[in-house]
Amino acid sequence: MAELVHWIWGNIIVFLMILTVVVFVHEFGHFLFARLFGVRIETFSIGFGPELFGRTARNGTRWRVSLLPLGGYVKMLGDADAASTPGSLEHLTDEERAQTFQSRRLWQKALIIAAGPLFNLLFGLMVATLGFALMGEVVMAPVVGGVSPGSAAAAAGIKAGDRILSAQGQPISRFQDLQITVALTTGGPVTLVLRRDGHDLTVVATPRMTELKDAFGHVQRRPLLGVRSDPAASEVVHHGPVSAFLAACHETGSMISATLTGVGQMLMGQRSTDDLSGPIRIAKRAGEAVQVGFGGVVFYIFLLSINLGLINLFPVPMLDGGHLLFYGVEALFRRPLPDRVKEYGFRIGLFLVLALMLLATRNDVMDLVRGG
Repeated sequence: MAELVHWIWGNIIVFLMILTVVVFVHEFGHFLFARLFGVRIETFSIGFGPELFGRTARNGTRWRVSLLPLGGYVKMLGDADAASTPGSLEHLTDEERAQTFQSRRLWQKALIIAAGPLFNLLFGLMVATLGFALMGEVVMAPVVGGVSPGSAAAAAGIKAGDRILSAQGQPISRFQDLQITVALTTGGPVTLVLRRDGHDLTVVATPRMTELKDAFGHVQRRPLLGVRSDPAASEVVHHGPVSAFLAACHETGSMISATLTGVGQMLMGQRSTDDLSGPIRIAKRAGEAVQVGFGGVVFYIFLLSINLGLINLFPVPMLDGGHLLFYGVEALFRRPLPDRVKEYGFRIGLFLVLALMLLATRNDVMDLVRGG
């Protein structure tokens, strides 16, 4: 029983605390821009379902915490439900109709919807900036410290002391950049430009899919080049406010690029969907981040906020990106889509979201069975 309580506290509770912060940032983006454009907010909820506790502000907004903590919503005047489904305005007075979301101009509605995920992206950028400013950044130069015998790198002729200049045509300024590039391969060859003894040469290496254990003992199948960084070429860079922001921008850009590339590879069937994580594995990662320390928690908040913002921008009905897609079509044809089209679109979106959740949960269960 003690172990169960410890696991719940070390994983579930910590995850929910971090998720609450990230969700609040997301919903506050919607809230702030809605209020900016004069839309009345009826409910600001962290979580779904029955209310646990809350208070009503002077402007009539009900701020509440609900029973199911996996998400949240902002219900605006004129919404039929928490999913922002347009409701009937017939029972409203003219003054109230002027304060509904539906009465806003198209560009205003688009900004209100886009503000949620954009706030997540900006929050992630801010968290990374503070992390780099307070703790510095570990930078490993792209210098090969060693090559594993029989590895893809050894077969390609890569040697210790080689400096990686580019991979797949992308410049490599840090060893971490090489790791990201190789991780996104799906068994295909990687073209590398090296500098050896003052001369540049091009080699082609084919990473080998290998089962690896991470720092927490989780077994993962990853493409492996077979090179190690040079510890002597690593350093902790201490940043000022400006350089910390620039480093955070680079890290955010790398995270977004890697995520989009990985999703694209899954959609094309080039990458296994086993990499998708559901709430169980995400909660475990939160607990593991706490074990690493303050830096681990900062990075986890950054990771979760960036991914939440990015995923919500995907053009899938039920997500913010789906609403933006409808607004884009409306702007193109200069008229709203028929209600029936929107209805079917949301049904398809709901099916896709539920299917994705089931797949991710299945991956979580299989991970637990394997002891990951």
